[in-house]
Amino acid sequence: MPLEVNGETIDDSLIRQEARALRPRMMEAMVEDDPVALEMRVREWARENVIERVLLRQAAAADPEPIAAELLEKAVAQARGQTPGQSGCIFPAADEALRREVELQLRVDRLVERLGARVSAPRHKDVVEYYRKHKQSFFTAEMVHAAHIVRNVDENTDEAAALAAIREAEAELRHGVPFAEVADRRSDCPGRGGDLGWFAAGQMVDEFDKRVFAMQPGEVSEIFRSPFGFHIATVRERRPAGLRSLEEVRDQIEATLLAEKRQRALEQFLDRLRARADIQPAKA
Repeated sequence: MPLEVNGETIDDSLIRQEARALRPRMMEAMVEDDPVALEMRVREWARENVIERVLLRQAAAADPEPIAAELLEKAVAQARGQTPGQSGCIFPAADEALRREVELQLRVDRLVERLGARVSAPRHKDVVEYYRKHKQSFFTAEMVHAAHIVRNVDENTDEAAALAAIREAEAELRHGVPFAEVADRRSDCPGRGGDLGWFAAGQMVDEFDKRVFAMQPGEVSEIFRSPFGFHIATVRERRPAGLRSLEEVRDQIEATLLAEKRQRALEQFLDRLRARADIQPAKA
């Protein structure tokens, strides 16, 4: 049944569309629920989501402050380029409708950003309390920070050619050329000095894992084979398994708490809009 939200008619097709998007996730999360009850809940949540989006859009549209012309033109150009079927020739009516839609989305984004900007940064004691309550999530497996030089064996390069190429890289390393320099010039994966970043056991192929997790920082391996081809690896750092310190995860916790506070601020704003809103079935 269509709704009227502050006099604006909301077609039932929007609620059905939202329900289609929600249904798979809710069915996965509520597998033991009665199917009929679940479907009623899907419909209810879809209706509430649509109402909240309409209220937020109405509030954003009511702000008399204009959107900067330069920002609007840039956003319209991006939206036009992403619109399927467009070839650069847009009818004026369609172009005007697109402009209104883009401007309204910019207004909504601005409203949400301003609501979030009012939220204060998490307090130190809140960060400490979160760390204490969620310690289990900050336990990590043993990690290594490694880099490699690789010569792939594939349809373009046979075994002998790849082995000859990796031996040339090995010879440079033995003559004292820095690993990162050799990796950028000799590897089939150049850039960043062959850096692979931090990873735990099981994230790389077995042959690579077994080699690097047996090495110490600063050590350079001999040539070894993996399903991809030939490698030379070096370990830059190791991090033992265990609980990460508060200082290591402080930024992560602060970002999580700030996101939660911003979400609560948005929900409280929507609650206030909902309390004042006139929502009823649309007149036939």
